[in-house]
Amino acid sequence: MLAAEARVGYEVDDTNIYRIVSQLEIEGRELRIPDGILYINGLPLVVLEFKSAIRENATLHDAWKQLTIRYARDIPELMKYNALCVISDGVNSKMGSLFADYEFFYTWQKITGEESASMQGMGRDGINSLHTMLQGLFDQRRLRQVIRHFIYFPDVSKAEVKIVCRYPQFYAACKLYEHILKARKPDGDGKGGTYFGATGCGKSFTMLFLTRLLMKSLEFESPTILLITDRTDLDDQLSKQFTNAKNYIGDQTVVSVESREKLRELLAGRKSGGVFLTTIHKFTEDAQLLTERSNVICISDEAHRSQINLDQKLKVTDKGVKKTYGFAKYLHDSLPNATYVGFTGTPIDATLDVFGEVVDSYTMTESVKDEITVRIVYEGRAARVLLDNKKLEEIEAYYQRCADEGASDYQIEESKKASAQMNAILGDPDRIKALAADFVAHYEKRVEEGSTVEGKAMFVCSKREIAWDFFKEVIALRPEWNEVRECAEGIELSETERKKIKPMERIKMIMTRGKDDDKDLYDLLGSKEYREELARQFKDAKSNFKIAVVVDMWLTGFDVPELDSIYIDKPIKRHNLIQTISRVNRKFESKQKGLVIDYIGIKSQMNLAMAHYNKADERNIEDIQQSVVTVKDHLDLLRQLFQKFDTSDYFNGDSVSQLACLNRASENVMLTDKIEKRFMALVQRMKAAYDICCGSEGLTQSERDHIHFYLAVRSIVFKLTKGNAPDAAQMNARVREMIAEALKSDGVEEIFSMGAVDGIDIFDDDYLAKIEKIKLPNTKIKLLQQLLAKAIEDFKKTNRSKGIEFSKKFQSLVDRYNERDEESVLVSDVLDDFSGEIVDLIGELKRELDAGDDLGIDLEEKAFYDILKALAIKYDFTYPEDKLIELSKAVKLVVDDKVKYTDWSQRDDIKAELKVDLILVLADHGYPPVDRDEVYKEIYEQAENFKKHRSRQS
Repeated sequence: MLAAEARVGYEVDDTNIYRIVSQLEIEGRELRIPDGILYINGLPLVVLEFKSAIRENATLHDAWKQLTIRYARDIPELMKYNALCVISDGVNSKMGSLFADYEFFYTWQKITGEESASMQGMGRDGINSLHTMLQGLFDQRRLRQVIRHFIYFPDVSKAEVKIVCRYPQFYAACKLYEHILKARKPDGDGKGGTYFGATGCGKSFTMLFLTRLLMKSLEFESPTILLITDRTDLDDQLSKQFTNAKNYIGDQTVVSVESREKLRELLAGRKSGGVFLTTIHKFTEDAQLLTERSNVICISDEAHRSQINLDQKLKVTDKGVKKTYGFAKYLHDSLPNATYVGFTGTPIDATLDVFGEVVDSYTMTESVKDEITVRIVYEGRAARVLLDNKKLEEIEAYYQRCADEGASDYQIEESKKASAQMNAILGDPDRIKALAADFVAHYEKRVEEGSTVEGKAMFVCSKREIAWDFFKEVIALRPEWNEVRECAEGIELSETERKKIKPMERIKMIMTRGKDDDKDLYDLLGSKEYREELARQFKDAKSNFKIAVVVDMWLTGFDVPELDSIYIDKPIKRHNLIQTISRVNRKFESKQKGLVIDYIGIKSQMNLAMAHYNKADERNIEDIQQSVVTVKDHLDLLRQLFQKFDTSDYFNGDSVSQLACLNRASENVMLTDKIEKRFMALVQRMKAAYDICCGSEGLTQSERDHIHFYLAVRSIVFKLTKGNAPDAAQMNARVREMIAEALKSDGVEEIFSMGAVDGIDIFDDDYLAKIEKIKLPNTKIKLLQQLLAKAIEDFKKTNRSKGIEFSKKFQSLVDRYNERDEESVLVSDVLDDFSGEIVDLIGELKRELDAGDDLGIDLEEKAFYDILKALAIKYDFTYPEDKLIELSKAVKLVVDDKVKYTDWSQRDDIKAELKVDLILVLADHGYPPVDRDEVYKEIYEQAENFKKHRSRQS
């Protein structure tokens, strides 16, 4: 158990010893040399990996792979002590946990935590971001705080999970802690402060970090902490997280409380400690005291609705006038000396009245810049479904009335009338027909164009009756969407996945049952347990459940990272509107932006809401027109790149001419490495923008045709340069078909299918003859490059040292080709010479594969032969050829004796025996006593390499 401590910041003399070590050679399964290790008191707590900013092939992602895959695998002893990892290329610097995916490594954008948004922007990019991280995270005091309090391991986990804080979570928790300390009663006013954090930025973890700080603090004398939400689903989410963090929090009493009576029972006689999760609705008309203690902290999640309702209301009944109050009033009366803290993504003035000033904030704009959430794009389609344009004015009037409404009986009555009028507009049968038709067309267009990552969409209706009518209209248009299917189209499920993924329709309604629902609707909606199952299925990318029709449920606190489209046909007020549109801002692989499709005219309300909470966030909602402009700009740039290329065969010719044109276009792109990279990057950016606006009428058919042309060319180039690696860009079915045909027509696909058989077809003369028939020289070169690279990789699996030698020769060839001067770009002799050099290298590799036969030794014996011969050359001594052959066979016998144990490479005793036996066999054969450690290391690595790949093949 970790002891309580005086203050969060460790206000004591720092006697720790800090050492940063560069390029330390570490022997493990393989020799690894981390770029930097930070030792504190001799413990390697931070590992840093750097890549050059000027080498295009050395990426930040490579640094992540090196740390989280290679180091974790090859030098696990070093990583046992690891607190956090840092990756940097000088321009971008990120930190994260050893177990985190690359997407969850983040920048550190503040130093003291007091920087304004404008000051923060100065240190956000380039080398400044590295300086900011060094001065912010690596300040000795702050780094100790992060290691001590801000790294969370769940009590129970099925996977390797370690959560390291992001910088906004760190500064928010520390500031709130200090503010709560000052606000404590009796000396303070009990207003612990408000934290304003953008939806999706990880507020629940900030609460967890704050809870630990409070629980570990000596000043608070082991406080009792109440976590209060205003909805059961939020309570369930927090409960799962907190009850699995008892060891981290430092208190074994972490309980989700079902009733006020239970809470009173748990607090009775309790002098300290305990974390209790509950909903505000437990505090009904009962002001009975729960406790008078002042070391009680109430942390409110989504502190903008029922949690700030302290107002008195008068209710006239037959028995007279009755006074009632909001839930928050009863809470405050029950815990009069508690300190109240509010967390919200949408603060309003009343929030500050109850919880105090905004202590720290993290806006949607900052969240997008830090790549924690994605940008939201707005597409207005109200004009397509409102049959009478005057109705738009009525909707605007309704919004204005909502904004002005008060609490008098007259105003409430007027609001009800306005609401009924609104529902009459939205529920008009003709409008619902038009709405369903437009939704189906828009959704299908996005799916067809590959513009949605997993086809997940949410449709928000204003009322359950309207939702039901809308659902029936959609099913009438697409009855197949109501058919139960095992999983999403094109997916093959494993046996394990079949147990998890339930057969389901594509579209479902998410609402509670109503007692007056007709039988069809009642049966469709199902029980609470069924809705929980629907939630699980909607969060699974492989489930056939893709479209959720909702009214109120799932609009707040329901996170589905794959969700990238939300259709809104409901008048939604400010704070709820921000929560609703934020459903599509969660980060997911290959998801660039989230799309909000508006059928009711919410744009002005959306802008007002953004401006109300943070003026800068107004700019965070991008209009779909910006994506249209981006697509058009990139089409212009691509046309310039293809200025001298004739595309008429593709747009006007028959299918054979189209395929030939695609192949010539890809050849044109591969003229130089520079042109190829520029083209690939332009098409990738164009596709990201097109994914957002593919349903817009702002693009002509001609522009769409050109988009598909460039996508097809990109895919062919990708295939030629990357082989079977998956292309991240999704395309429609027609383009995919055309690409496949183009590759067949040029003979490329045949070569790929032949080469995939056993990895050595490349050495077949017939195979090389087929490649020779390819008329396009750059295509031929790219193909040869890719096939030779694969052959060398296969060779490395049997002969590591010689394989590395071939890799260096090959890389030298490729570099020379890529760096040729512009005059040589189109010279056929230069291209032919390069093709010839690759073919020569293939021949050399083939001869090397057969070399063991001439010596009378097998592949692995030949690998040991090469190691021993290379060392003889390195140390300049002569060793007879016949003795070298015998020694290679003897070494193999020694190695085979040890590697017969499946866990040999993990056992120090066997490795020690192997080393001794190798020294003895070398001595017996009179091999000069060169650096024995080097001989052992080379032979050990070859043995492990061969054994690993041999077991995989078998």
